Amino acid sequence: MRVLHVLSELYPLIKTGGLADVGGALTLALQERGVDVHVLLPGYPAVMRALGASRVLFEDSNFFGGGPARILCGELVPPHLPACVLDCPGLFTRGGGPYADENGHDWPDNHRRFAALAWAGSLLAHGLDRGARPDVVHTHDWQAGLLPAYERLRQPEPRPALVHTIHNLAYTGSFDPSVLTEVALPGEAYALEGVEFYGRLSFMKAGLQYADRITTVSRTYAREIQTATHGCGFEGLLRARGADLRGIVNGIDEREWDPRRDPHLPATYDAEDLSGKAACKAALQARMRLKVQPDAPLLGVVSRLAWLKGLDLLPEAVRPALASGAQLLVLGTGEPALEGALRELAAAHPGQVAVRIGFDEALAHLIQAGSDALLVPSRVEPCGLTQLYALRYGTLPVVRRTGGLADTVVDATPAAIANGSATGVVFDEPSVAGLSDALTRTLALYAQPTVFRALLTNGMRQPVGWDAAAAEYEALYGELLATRAR
Repeated sequence: MRVLHVLSELYPLIKTGGLADVGGALTLALQERGVDVHVLLPGYPAVMRALGASRVLFEDSNFFGGGPARILCGELVPPHLPACVLDCPGLFTRGGGPYADENGHDWPDNHRRFAALAWAGSLLAHGLDRGARPDVVHTHDWQAGLLPAYERLRQPEPRPALVHTIHNLAYTGSFDPSVLTEVALPGEAYALEGVEFYGRLSFMKAGLQYADRITTVSRTYAREIQTATHGCGFEGLLRARGADLRGIVNGIDEREWDPRRDPHLPATYDAEDLSGKAACKAALQARMRLKVQPDAPLLGVVSRLAWLKGLDLLPEAVRPALASGAQLLVLGTGEPALEGALRELAAAHPGQVAVRIGFDEALAHLIQAGSDALLVPSRVEPCGLTQLYALRYGTLPVVRRTGGLADTVVDATPAAIANGSATGVVFDEPSVAGLSDALTRTLALYAQPTVFRALLTNGMRQPVGWDAAAAEYEALYGELLATRAR
C-alpha cells in the first residue's frame, strides 16, 4: 500500500503547531507498520536543506504565478522519509513563518501558495513519479484541502482514494471568490455543494466536500464538530457526511518524549522509580527563579496563550492555589493582553510565579518533567498533545472535558481512584470557578502522596504512542481501497 501525505508542516523541519508533530510521527509509525509512505511538502529553506540528493520530476517556468518551480523527489534527513518537495522560491522562500510575515500578517498570496502545493500533489497522484503512483492520498488541514477538489473536478478516473484530516477546523483557509481562477478551479466549483463557504472560497471545505473519507484527531472532537458550538459553520456538511467521518486519537513520538532517556533533563526516571522527577523539579525551580521548595505544588503551563486555550481564566482562577502555597510556571506566546496579565501576575508573586514568553523546546521538556501538574483548560482542543506528554512524564494533567482531552484523561473521581483508572483532573465549565475548583481538587490530591503517586504512575502506563492510531489509519486505508475495488 503506497500512501502520499500532503502537508504544510513536518517536525522537525517546520513547525507552528500540532500538525507538524502529527505529520512527523504518524508517517514514521505507518512506515514501521510496512506502509509505503511518502510525503509532499513546500520547499521551505529548512526542507530544502534536509532533502539532499534528489531527482527532478517536473519543471515549470511560472508555477501558480510564483515563478520557476520544480518537483523534486528524494529523502528527508531528518526524519528519514521518502519525500517530494515543491521547490518554488517565489512562493516558499521568504522571511517570517510558513503562513505569515514577521508581523503576523498572512501572506496575501497564500491562496496561490497552497493551491500550488495541492496541484503538485495531484500531479503525483496521477503517476508523475513513474512506478510510484499512490493508492491513497492523505491531505491535512486547509493548506492541502484543494487537492481532493482537483482530483474530483479536474482529473480523470482512475484516481487514488482520498482521505482528508481536520487538525483544527477553526482554520478554514477562506479567500475572496475572485481568486477562483487563480487557484485553477472551474466556475462550477463555487457552489453550495462545492467550495463556497458563506460567500467565500474555503480550502477546508474543498477537502471536506470532495475527500472519500474525513478523519479528525479525537473521537470527541469528531462528535463536537457536528454541532453549531464547535462546527465553525461546517456542522451541516459534517453531519451530512457523518458516515464518512472518523475520529482517531493522536499519539506522541515516544522516542522524542521519554523521561527514561530525555537529554533535556538533569535526571531520568520511569514509573517504577520516580526519584529523578524530584531532581527535575528542583532544577526547574532554580532555572525559573522560583523558590526551590520540594513540597510546594508546582503547576505548569506550556501553551499558546489564547482565549481558545482557556488561559484567560488562569490569572484569576489560580489565586486561591497561590494563596495556599502552590507555584505556577507558564511557557508560551500569544495574545498580548494575556501575556501582559500573566506578566503582572508574576510581578505580584516573585519566587512563586514565573512566566517565559516565547518557546524553548528544552524548557518545555523540563516543565513536563519537573511540574507536579500540567494545566490545559482549553475551551476547544481537537486532540491536544501536552496532556499526552504530561501522562508520559508522570505529571498530572488538569484538563477541561472537550475534544481529545476528554478522550485521553480519566478524571480522579473516588470510583476511578479506587479501580485504578484515574489519570488526571477533568472539569466541565470553562470559567474561573470551574478552573479554580479543578485546582482545589488537584491540591487536595497532591496532599495525599500515596494517591497522587498512583495517579502519576497510572498515567505513565497509558499507551500514548502512535501504534494504535497508525493501525487505525492503516485499516481505514484498507477499507477504503476495498470499497473502491468493489
